Amino acid sequence: MLTKKQLDLLSFIHQRVQRDGVPPSFDEMKLALDLRSKSGIHRLITALEERGFIRRLAHRARAIEVVKLPESLGGAPGFAPRVIDGDRPDAPPPPAAQPVTAHHAFDVPVMGRIAAGVPIEAISQVSHSVTVPGGMIAGQGEHYALEVRGDSMIEAGINDGDIVVIRETSVADNGDIVVALVEDQEATLKRFRRQGSSVALEAANAAYETRVLPSDKVKVQGRLVGLIRTY
Repeated sequence: MLTKKQLDLLSFIHQRVQRDGVPPSFDEMKLALDLRSKSGIHRLITALEERGFIRRLAHRARAIEVVKLPESLGGAPGFAPRVIDGDRPDAPPPPAAQPVTAHHAFDVPVMGRIAAGVPIEAISQVSHSVTVPGGMIAGQGEHYALEVRGDSMIEAGINDGDIVVIRETSVADNGDIVVALVEDQEATLKRFRRQGSSVALEAANAAYETRVLPSDKVKVQGRLVGLIRTY
């Protein structure tokens, strides 16, 4: 079973590739589904992949293979998958997938800046990419990176200007350092703790107070899995 948003995105991608031979951009997907940020598109694509409707191809920019369609979109036995080529349509076929190990390195999109201090406007724009060792992204799920602004997490070893590597997830355990979206508008990097029906977002700097918010006002967008620092 697909949610309405998942079905809408699958339909939009399928229609565009049938019409144009190339996929819609993430901005076009966001506008078509009336979402506020591209991180929502990332989550929908991950959900479609987990349910077996699409398959992303390694080492190809935004290349997606449509594996199957639900009956509501005309899916039927014998449906032939079609590869959606992104901005490198002439690229050679990707190599066979290899297990992720610490010896591999991968490009991860840098989504923008994240506040380690007062929350800033929610992150939604990919600015560039950064290469990270495979050991940082050995877990399942999508990963992205953010540039840290502020000093509220310095006692956790996270300084202004650092690049943090985040694994996308909507759940967190107490004590995890997470990207938290506050009231669907502000994003911040803090330590997560659940307190009954509330959520505490703790700084790692005595100069900053802990923010305690109703749990329905806070959405976990990812968990810290690595850090890159340039001297």
